[in-house]
Amino acid sequence: MKILTIAALCFLNIGSALVVAARRPRLREFGIKTGVLSPGPLNAITDVAGVRVGHVTLIEGKDIRTGVTAILPHEGNIFQEKVPGAMAVANGFGKLAGYTQVEELGNIETPIILTNTLSVPTAAEALIDYTLTFPGNENVESVNAVVGETNDGYLNDIRQRFVKKEHVLEAIRKATGGAVEEGCVGAGTGTTCFDFKGGIGTSSRRLPALRGGYTVGVLVQTNFGGILQINGFPVGVRLGNYYMKKEIEARSEGSCMIVVATDAPLDSHNLKRLASRALLGIVRTGGFYSNGSGDYAIAFSTAKEVRIPSRSSSPTQPVVLLRNEQMSPLFLAAAEASEEAILNSLFKAQGMEGKDGHAAEALPLDKIKEITKERNEP
Repeated sequence: MKILTIAALCFLNIGSALVVAARRPRLREFGIKTGVLSPGPLNAITDVAGVRVGHVTLIEGKDIRTGVTAILPHEGNIFQEKVPGAMAVANGFGKLAGYTQVEELGNIETPIILTNTLSVPTAAEALIDYTLTFPGNENVESVNAVVGETNDGYLNDIRQRFVKKEHVLEAIRKATGGAVEEGCVGAGTGTTCFDFKGGIGTSSRRLPALRGGYTVGVLVQTNFGGILQINGFPVGVRLGNYYMKKEIEARSEGSCMIVVATDAPLDSHNLKRLASRALLGIVRTGGFYSNGSGDYAIAFSTAKEVRIPSRSSSPTQPVVLLRNEQMSPLFLAAAEASEEAILNSLFKAQGMEGKDGHAAEALPLDKIKEITKERNEP
């Protein structure tokens, strides 16, 4: 697919992009349901009240295929009203900035930025600027910027480092609640997944009232390989496009960033447990944490009763926490939402040509339809 074809489908400006693309369905719109829990109204990370997402998509010429995605845990001053947070690592071939302080203190104090591998320092610098200049932070002297990445160098000329600080700040400014754009947008613009075009995907699960009625929302940046599965069926094998197939050179290396939000009152310990379950979504879709894959999950709670003020006159902070034995439904929600978010990233992404003539085909939905019919599924 030539870039002119992409341009014919989209109105694109470097720095931001409004994608008006030939519409591809999400997984459920296509007629496939995964898991047993029900999604929230938007089936997105923004079903967790207060969470906002913003994208900046950079597409220009043949070499620029990259971008930025910002996830904000709540409105207002995140540094002064930190959220409990945690990170889990399946395979550590990545550059997740901010990890050690979150691991040590158990809180997140900036928006979460996703971008490409070589733009992590730029994104961190932008987050520092954002935090230092935010009203109320005039005396701040330390900022733990949280930035995740995957390597979009197959389609994007990553060495040129097209992402600038202004793009990161724009993504933060553009962050809103409501429906989340998916596919070839933001940090997912130039990524690939299971040797098809990957990108940004999102999903959510809401627990029944008897289980607390809590919501778990997930957003993913997919850029990894393996043997694609949908509801446990080896779709990649049926499509003839999978890792270790001799006739083709399907890629297994890459990465997946998973961001998990919940309104359940959890501390960093149980958020780390929740993050580790979200990583199961990679396995449920056919990934296996290959040697060169950076597979991470970042989890945070938006519950006001567990937020952490930057300063307090009291030496103690009373909190209300969900008990350990109440965690299993949330674990299932995280695994299911992550699985569906990954599949949404594939279903929504369009085919794209990029650097050096490299191309990533879109997941062929017509063939998926044939496969599901053969299995007597919707």
